[in-house]
Amino acid sequence: MESLQTTSVPSDQEPSMKHCKRGGWTTFSFIIGAVMGLTLAAGSWSSNLIVFLVNVMNIKSINATQINNIILGSYSLFPIAGAVIADSFFSSFHVVSVFASVSLLGMIILTLASTIPSLRPPTCVTGSLSCEAPSKIQYAALYSALALASFGLGGTRFTIATFGADQFAKPDDQGTFFSWYFITLYLASAISLTAIVYVQDNVSWGLGPREVLLQASLVSWLLLFEKEGKLESFQSQDYFHGDNTKATSGPTESFRFLNRAALRFEDDRKSDGSYASSWWLCTVEEVEDLKTLFKIMPLWSSSILLSTSIAMINSLTVLQALTMDRHLGPHFKIPAGSFLVFCILATALSIFIIDRFLLPLWKKLTRRSLKPLQQIGIGHVINMFAMVGSASVETWRLRVVRNLHLDGEPPGSVVPMSGLWLVVPMLILGVGERFSFSRSGCVVLPRISQVAKKYFYCNDIIVDRDRILSEYSNNRSGASVYRMAA
Repeated sequence: MESLQTTSVPSDQEPSMKHCKRGGWTTFSFIIGAVMGLTLAAGSWSSNLIVFLVNVMNIKSINATQINNIILGSYSLFPIAGAVIADSFFSSFHVVSVFASVSLLGMIILTLASTIPSLRPPTCVTGSLSCEAPSKIQYAALYSALALASFGLGGTRFTIATFGADQFAKPDDQGTFFSWYFITLYLASAISLTAIVYVQDNVSWGLGPREVLLQASLVSWLLLFEKEGKLESFQSQDYFHGDNTKATSGPTESFRFLNRAALRFEDDRKSDGSYASSWWLCTVEEVEDLKTLFKIMPLWSSSILLSTSIAMINSLTVLQALTMDRHLGPHFKIPAGSFLVFCILATALSIFIIDRFLLPLWKKLTRRSLKPLQQIGIGHVINMFAMVGSASVETWRLRVVRNLHLDGEPPGSVVPMSGLWLVVPMLILGVGERFSFSRSGCVVLPRISQVAKKYFYCNDIIVDRDRILSEYSNNRSGASVYRMAA
């Protein structure tokens, strides 16, 4: 006679997670410090990459956009490798340490490529038609640096977020951590998009501030080494056996056809009391995790179109800024790569203002909370307005080009239109990102197991994978921007 049971081992053999110690707020400052340093270092090269490729490496604007899309998409695919390695072989702590070191190596090579004359082409005047393209050796150094830097960044990007969330047992504390995590993430990005980009555009590309920042973040991270043995560490073996307290509750009624994966027969019991291997028999916890993935799939997949629009706006904003008047007064000129900072600042400020003031006020007035799913829906609507705003600015810019007959001007020519018009869609986009992405963790985190959490953070893959998927569209639009500016 068959019975629906779990494959968990007896309680005396089951690794207990109940008594595991968590770092809590003791480790909070170290983790946030590491996030700050890693983000500053990463933003110092990724946010200004298009300008670096065009002005330093003499790569054409369209090709630079393609490289930028591929790099940004790649370092958002690499979190898969970080999650698999952290769950299957090593702890999150060791994975972040190793990947951060790899990223540091890539940044060192990138700095050398921008300072050593033999590793970069001769300086070219902006708008010149006779610029010398990089040689094969120079391309090899550039691609090696970008590959190592993006690979290292991808391995640390969200593994550290999961590691930090695991240090808190209460959902409220986890939510607070995520709020501070995103605030730190966006503020660090804002600093890298302004101060560091300004230094790169006006002083030098070879001062190496990103290496110093990354080394500082590594020091902050490695200070956790003595505490690491006391921190919560979830290994795949523990998950394979399941949690006794959850396993005995039995499967749920949703997607009942999946419950057969945990159905075992008494005839399958071996002489030592064990059952078939996990390839033939799953635990109830594993089945419930698969059901949860099915349930969150609509939320996950709905970000595809949203992320495509965000990727297109971000990719084209820098190219648009290069062709517009970026002066603030007679002496100050905003770097083209710094225009994305307005989106970052809007997101960070939105997280603080909405979470601290607007949501409590809403709850006080309506006597009910605004659910995370409702907030995500609001984010989708706001991002629609951002797309409309961006399209309107580009339409107006192209109209100015046609009216002034600037179609035949050389590359790098500036359209007599203020670049501050690009700020409006960036601000709207930033507010939308607060609603869309920062609330996703609050929806999914309480519904999935510890091991599955790392893979949820690979949801960011959708964001930058769509940079690659939208590359063809960007190339056509970017070509239009370049031609109209030419």
